[in-house]
Amino acid sequence: MSLDTYHIIESTLREGEQFIGAQFSSEDKIRIAHALDAFGVEYLELTSPLASPGSLNDLKTVAGLGLNARTLTHIRCHRDDAALALDTGVDGLDVVIGTSSQLRQFSHGRSIDEIIDLAAEVLVWIRAQAPDIELRFSSEDSFRSEERELLRVYLAVDKLGVVDRLGIADTVGIATPMQVERLVSTLRRLTTADIEFHCHNDSGCAVANAFTALEAGATHIDTTVLGIGERNGITPLGAFMARMMTVDRAAARAKYRLEQLRPLELLVAEMVGIDIPFNNCITGFSAFTHKAGIHAKAILNAPETYEALNPTDFGLTRYLSIAHRLTGWNAVKARAEQLGLILADDQIKALTHHIKALADEKSLALDDVDEILHLWANGHEIHAS
Repeated sequence: MSLDTYHIIESTLREGEQFIGAQFSSEDKIRIAHALDAFGVEYLELTSPLASPGSLNDLKTVAGLGLNARTLTHIRCHRDDAALALDTGVDGLDVVIGTSSQLRQFSHGRSIDEIIDLAAEVLVWIRAQAPDIELRFSSEDSFRSEERELLRVYLAVDKLGVVDRLGIADTVGIATPMQVERLVSTLRRLTTADIEFHCHNDSGCAVANAFTALEAGATHIDTTVLGIGERNGITPLGAFMARMMTVDRAAARAKYRLEQLRPLELLVAEMVGIDIPFNNCITGFSAFTHKAGIHAKAILNAPETYEALNPTDFGLTRYLSIAHRLTGWNAVKARAEQLGLILADDQIKALTHHIKALADEKSLALDDVDEILHLWANGHEIHAS
């Protein structure tokens, strides 16, 4: 699978609804759907219409918005669920059933043979009712499923010839990249359908696993804005984009309107009552901030020396922090030039030494540094001695 032809299934309106702080109104869902569509994701996945009367109405509403993104809904492997979902006008159905021993015992109670029989019944029926609908079948808790049994299910479903995609789900976030590579590449070799990958972030591997899945042959990756979802959530849209930008910047820029990422994250963060984390990929407030003086000269000369991502791709700017003991004279000189002040290099170096000494004694703000720069530029070095 080429890394420039993947598709994003954006699940903020399904998985994201499972986040503890999420209580999206109908208006919220419409705003999020439009924002994700403006960003350029290929798919929007919404909560099952069985979840509540409001979920059913919202699914119909979003499906009828006329967006470029295709609308999907996530349902159990039940004919009744499928029948209701087909009446909503969605572009695709994402059918799921648990395959791990834990879910077989404590959730639906079916054996592997019974799962295969049920999947065949439901999937063939869906395809007969809707020949043109996009249809995915996914196991749930794939990485705690016994691999031989899991492959039996996938091979049986693929042999039906009725599904467009097979889904792999790291439902409890335990997979390692090596496990992901093995399962996805095996499925790629043995089946003909596209492959979707859904990864939870309980152990912090969601982005790495999603990227590994693509390298191994997956075609679709599930994300949510800020990674919100059940427990610690799933692969964050922004972090996934950061990963893909470091691989093929031109392809990612051609596919998505990256400058829409920060407004999108701010929108969702406000709706679910959280702040964007300081270290959030791309949009965290420290993402493009440079503090160490040893970096400053290189950043000023060629930002790519210490930046794998270009903030301007996302409508953002970098920031050189200078009001601290780690500052360097090149950064201080750049600030003086920004302020239109004329100072010789030996003055800048002496001034930088003074800033470092002050910063050892107390916390400084940029305004403090600017005041010192103006004093020195006006010949009042005595006040900074």
